[in-house]
Order: sequence, then structure tokens, then C-alpha cells
Amino acid sequence: MSHETPATDRPLTTALAEAAGMAGHAPSVHNTQPWHWTVLPDALELRVVRERHLSVLDPEGRLLVLSCGVALHHARMALAAEGWTPVVERVPDPGQPDLLARLTGFKPTGADPDAMRTVQCMQVRHTDRRPVSEEPIPTAVLGEIDRAATREGVNLQVLNDDQKIELAAAAQQAAAVEKGSPDLQEELAYWTTRARAGTGLPPEVVPERAPETTVPARDFGPGTLPVGEGHDRAAVYGILWGTEDEPDSWLRAGEALSAAWLTATRHGVSLVPLSGVVEVDSTRQTLRQMLSGLGFPYISMRLGLADPTHAGPPHTPRLDVAQTVDTSAVRGQLS
Repeated sequence: MSHETPATDRPLTTALAEAAGMAGHAPSVHNTQPWHWTVLPDALELRVVRERHLSVLDPEGRLLVLSCGVALHHARMALAAEGWTPVVERVPDPGQPDLLARLTGFKPTGADPDAMRTVQCMQVRHTDRRPVSEEPIPTAVLGEIDRAATREGVNLQVLNDDQKIELAAAAQQAAAVEKGSPDLQEELAYWTTRARAGTGLPPEVVPERAPETTVPARDFGPGTLPVGEGHDRAAVYGILWGTEDEPDSWLRAGEALSAAWLTATRHGVSLVPLSGVVEVDSTRQTLRQMLSGLGFPYISMRLGLADPTHAGPPHTPRLDVAQTVDTSAVRGQLS
């Protein structure tokens, strides 16, 4: 198979390296960026970085792998924008548990304009934890976000009013449990004070006080992001879920979250993941009951039209590409 794409006349290895770099824009739990890419002559491998695992908050690694899944979808979209469609092998080798995905079998398919727009959304997407506007999300837009997740093999359950109240109660319960864990509070403090290292959450993206929201958001401590007035009564809450509770399904959940989030960004919809309720065993079971026991909740989220009176918060810091992408195997092939 030729390693040249008719769309750009650039080597496949260049596209792989750039896609891995673009994946660095992906959101991750507490901005830990727990991924590492290896660029090979005809493959791209994604591994998890255990040193950036929130081992107290996420002992089984669900959110760790989900975060890597978000990065995987980002890389896939960047490759599609360049005209390459890979075969994706998820968790391909039981003997290498840190190897989460291998992208191989690349076929030149021509640059995808829709994927190009998605790549643009990666660069402007941010997490805004403040209340959204009073304007409801158009039904057609919500449908597009739903379909984006479903195409990745994961379900999006939009909650009704009674379920929103249940979710709010579960979030409060999870927050109380986590507040009672000194180890967890120490871990949280670490990731909210290390932004200068290229990871974590700096104070300028954390609200200066608890926002007025239907479902309470995580308390990251005092930040400097102005909140203003307003509530989020027009917000929509949802749960991403599936029928399996294994690493490959957590990875797909991350891909679905990425697809939903980038679709939301394209339509001016703010998406905020709410991970607290899946971190605590008892509240994760509450979400399972909300799903009628049909499957396993991966993460919950809030969706709403961004408040037009607010400038978006700054982007969280990112690790340097050299820290997350290894191109040593193809150094002489990059252009």
C-alpha cells in the first residue's frame, strides 16, 4: 500500500505524528492528559501513562481510560481530515494492558470536510463550568449530539425532570463522600495547583464561587473565573452508558464523549462532564437504576447554550507534544 495520500502528497508518518499532536487538545479528567503516542512507519499506538492516573479518585481506571478514548477520537478525526481512514484495534494485546489502541491498515480516502470542521472545533473547545443561558437547546441540535455519541457505539440517555432531581441528589451524595476522604482531597489539591507543569486546572478556569446549577458541580476550591448571575434551568442533563464495563468499553465511552462534545461545540452548546457521580460506588449504582439496570454508566454531563454575556474561559494548559508523542521510529520520514 502506498504511504502517500493523493489529497496532500505528504507521507503517512507525517499525518500520524500531526494527528497524535492534535489529540493533545483533548479534555481529560482534571486535565491529567494521561496518554502517550508512538508513531511507527505504518501504525499509531496509544498507551496510558500510569503516572498521571488519579489512583484515589479513579482506582479502577475508568476515567483514566475514558480520557484516553477522548484523545483517540481526536486523533481519528485529525487523520480523517487529512484523508486517512485506519483500522482501530482497541485493547489489542492482553499482555500489554497499557496499550489501549493501535491504528493500522490506513487507506487514503480523500480529505473529509466534515472532519476538517471537527478539527477546528478541537482547537476552540473548552470547559465552562458556569451556568448556561436561559435559551433551550434546539431539538435538532440535541439529536445531532445524540447521534454523534451513538455512532461510537455508546448510548446517550437524556434525563427527564424527575431524573434530574435524582442526579442532583446523587451528585450531592458523591461530593459528601469524597469530601470525607483526606487522600482524595490531597489528590484533588495536587491537580489544581500544578498547572504550570502543563497539566491540571489553573485558578482562571475554576469558578470564583459555586455556580447556581440544578446539579451541583465538583468543588475545586476557590478559583478566579467570574460567575455572574444566572441559573441553568434550560440545561439538559444526560448519561453516557453501554452494556459492558470493561477497558475497551471505557475507551469507546471516551470516543463517544469526544464526538458528542465536538458536535456540541460546533453548534455553540456548552458541555460539562460530571464525573463525581460515577466515581463513588453507591452513586454509580444510583445511575444504573436510572438506566433501569440496562447497562453501565460511564459519565454524566450537562449540556446548554453558552451564556452570550460571558467570554469563554481560557484554555487549560497542555503538555508539550514532545512529552506525549514519540516519533523516534520515523524521525527520518517526517516532512
